[in-house]
Amino acid sequence: MRVFLFLAAALTTFAADAKLTPEMQTVVSHVSADSLRGNLSFIASDMLEGRATPSRGLDLAAEYIAAQFRRAGLEPAGDDGYFQTASLHVREQNPSGFEMTVTVGGKTIHVEAGQASIVPDQPIRLDNAGILATDGRVSPEQAAGKVVVFIGRRRSDVPRGAALVLFAARNGVRPAVSVGDDPVPNVISSAELLDALKSAKDARVTMHVEPAIDRSVKVRNVAGILRGSDPALRDTYVMLTAHYDHLGMRATGEDRIFNGANDDGSGTVSVIEIAGALATLNPHPKRSVLFMTFFGEELGLYGSRYYGKHPLVPLAKTIADLNLEQVGRTDASNGRQVNNASLTGFDFSDLPRIVADAGKFTGVRVYKDEAASDQYFAQSDNQALADVGIPAHTLCVAFEYPDYHGVGDHWEKIDYNNMAKVDRAVALGLLHMASDAPPPKWNESNPAAAKYAEAAKKLKQ
Repeated sequence: MRVFLFLAAALTTFAADAKLTPEMQTVVSHVSADSLRGNLSFIASDMLEGRATPSRGLDLAAEYIAAQFRRAGLEPAGDDGYFQTASLHVREQNPSGFEMTVTVGGKTIHVEAGQASIVPDQPIRLDNAGILATDGRVSPEQAAGKVVVFIGRRRSDVPRGAALVLFAARNGVRPAVSVGDDPVPNVISSAELLDALKSAKDARVTMHVEPAIDRSVKVRNVAGILRGSDPALRDTYVMLTAHYDHLGMRATGEDRIFNGANDDGSGTVSVIEIAGALATLNPHPKRSVLFMTFFGEELGLYGSRYYGKHPLVPLAKTIADLNLEQVGRTDASNGRQVNNASLTGFDFSDLPRIVADAGKFTGVRVYKDEAASDQYFAQSDNQALADVGIPAHTLCVAFEYPDYHGVGDHWEKIDYNNMAKVDRAVALGLLHMASDAPPPKWNESNPAAAKYAEAAKKLKQ
């Protein structure tokens, strides 16, 4: 409670015993569990093959989202209608002559081409080379001449002197991609091999790989604007965002598709639903609302970081971003989450309190998850907006749940009634921020928010 005393003078809040205004009633009445179910059953269907970045399934999802924005009457906000286009550099493993065998624990394990994404500039010819499997730091002396395999850890610092560096993937491999000059990692996914390496003291590898195949592809953020009605405020913006990509498909298995219904199909269809609800208002909210779905979150926030460098509306005129992640499943690993939602970086700014007050109208308790709030702040697309100074947070119902990043995350497992209730709270919070209420501000007294508050000052200069 103490943390929020700084809000008292500046923040216009909803009264706990207030009733819905006609405008608010219009918004909440247009958020439908059946509509959410209908949209998600397509977005997370097998036809879209897991919406990997890049993929045909991702492109189909983008077209579908654009069609729903068009249906709601949003204005196109991209450089190509509803699409903000970006170029993605794809490095694909060359299948020609691929060979990889590992001798460990007295047996030989064959790694198939579909279990690896090894993308060298020059041919790799390794014969009986040593392997160093680790989840920690590696010195140049330890790495010298060896194939270093990082297990259970992502690292950007490649040890000098290593013959090759591989990263172990949890759930299959996808084409290695990068935006701009980002490094492209080598990835391997073989449960048998990784289990063997965890306890091996001496492992050797023979590997023949041809140079990678490079190509450039077009990927797209999807964006639409609900133009504000107030002449003095319509050129200021509130954002509602989610990522529409997921993990694609794994190479083998009876069920190969990572459907990503909750992560983040649920956020995607919620953006669509809330856009349609706010668009029914006549007049529109006073401020303009930018509804946006991002590509490439699963690769490292690529779509949102691209937007941060190439904004479609002025960043200095953007007062807030509310990002939605995993809002459909209530079977959280830490207990069932019905009528609950949490925001990351809960006490970094006063935006979470606005959403918490809105939740009182729909029976949703919006609270700080002490274990996840700060930890997950940098794990979703809000981070890219926060980095440039915009108060930006991610709202989530279940941070962890069965089938997270698994092939079992299907649309039938979503609690649609609860998701509709949460979305109504989000819609009311968005409506409040799009009014003439004071814009959210970073909490400068919180050390964790200091760099974002400083970025906000520079943004306004």
